Amino acid sequence: MDTKLLNIALADDDEDDRMLFSEAIDEIGIKTKLSLFKHGQELMDYLTLPNVVLPNLIFLDLNMPIKNGMQCLKEIRENPDLKDLCIAIYSTSSSEKDVEETFLNGANIYLNKPNNFVKLQASVERVLQLNWQYHTSNLNKDTFLFRI
Repeated sequence: MDTKLLNIALADDDEDDRMLFSEAIDEIGIKTKLSLFKHGQELMDYLTLPNVVLPNLIFLDLNMPIKNGMQCLKEIRENPDLKDLCIAIYSTSSSEKDVEETFLNGANIYLNKPNNFVKLQASVERVLQLNWQYHTSNLNKDTFLFRI
């Protein structure tokens, strides 16, 4: 990923989760531009704007109103202009079904929402520091589910 400035998007309907994520990003020390979206439709409307600067990485909650994360994931992978975006599923769900379905639909990594701020910060920092070119070319189930 670009070492100058990482353009990151987070789609999450929980205002507290968006705020904590934003604080974690601010404290990491990696130059980022974070765009926050309240639901999947808001994210998709943004991604399809003319001349939009696409994010380097999207953190996508699964359980959102209007358009959920799975619907966004499928739409992104079906859109020729968006299909190569890196997508991290960012969810409280740890169900094997959700992990499997997001893997099969083309997500790059699955991150369970950590239960405290320190773990959140560490998780987000590790995800941002991944060598995404390597990670996406060697994607397998063992590297998909991200644990900290």
